[in-house]
Amino acid sequence: MPNQTDQIVFGFGRIAALLRAGQWQAGSGAALNPAQAEILTRIANRPMRPGDLAAHLGVSPASLSDSVSSLISKGLAARQRDAQDGRARLVVATEDGKALAETLPSAPEDFQAALDALPESERASLLRTLVHLIRALQQARAIPVQRMCATCRHFRPHAHIDAARPHHCAFVNAAFGDADLRLDCDDHDEVQEEEAAAIWRRLTAA
Repeated sequence: MPNQTDQIVFGFGRIAALLRAGQWQAGSGAALNPAQAEILTRIANRPMRPGDLAAHLGVSPASLSDSVSSLISKGLAARQRDAQDGRARLVVATEDGKALAETLPSAPEDFQAALDALPESERASLLRTLVHLIRALQQARAIPVQRMCATCRHFRPHAHIDAARPHHCAFVNAAFGDADLRLDCDDHDEVQEEEAAAIWRRLTAA
């Protein structure tokens, strides 16, 4: 019998190859490589400091600087003073950059269609599994910390008795279920590891 872990790794590898090819194709029309396209998508939603952006994307400051400079030369991004700290700078998207970011798909159409074809319960289970994997990788320092529910101050796991919508987001004051867990949220407010561990225990206890 084939090794189960090897088969899972192979599957992720095939999906990663598809997503990477999709990133190249999506950005090619605007002369963007995948790194530039991802940066533009991030800053179109929220201006970020270079250090935070590099950490979030898991790239070196030098690599980020090269990509940002390229976006600036194309008129898609700019550097501006951070109103909260005059010594700091933010990387922001220009109006042209925001307009272009809206046209960049998050994934190839075939992949989105395959996900949409899954029953909602399977999508929710898949999302929950990804939360588990990403948290384990974060704790191992293998990937940057992600702005996900499991590390957010606003997240209240299993706060409601409704099995379909057991969790609560204090930021929007709304109940939601596993199918709506976030792996990346612009409203994320990171907690310290001790509090994150308590949130995780509540999430996995049920």
